[in-house]
Amino acid sequence: MVVGRSDIVGKPVAMLLLHQNATVTICHSKTRDLPAITRQADILVAAIGRAGFITPEMIKPGATLIDVGMNRLNTREEFDRFFKGNAKREAAFAKGGSVVIGDIDPKAFEISGAYTPVPGGVGPLTIAMLMANTVRAAKMRRGL
Repeated sequence: MVVGRSDIVGKPVAMLLLHQNATVTICHSKTRDLPAITRQADILVAAIGRAGFITPEMIKPGATLIDVGMNRLNTREEFDRFFKGNAKREAAFAKGGSVVIGDIDPKAFEISGAYTPVPGGVGPLTIAMLMANTVRAAKMRRGL
């Protein structure tokens, strides 16, 4: 399941999955009864562009969660909603005045089978693939 319909992430991810013969459901913020639909997903890709939009109540226990979101929390109120009591994140917020969070509420990871965190999840993979494609393009250009 892909939650998000943007031309940059949501639709391309859904198309990539379809090309691998996956059965893909695409949802978005206006999908009726979204929590009931997302609770059916064995694999959920969150690409909706809203901090912590996917909550634990929307997750099927044991599901694999792939968080593509990148959102910055700039206020204490936003921070406390997701990370109150988290010493590591507290130190980062105190130092920089903000922290990064994905589209999935971190509490949802507790009931998941596997997940990609934000930061440090799909971002490094994106950079690695960009570099690999750059090298491949350079080789093709030189006829190698």
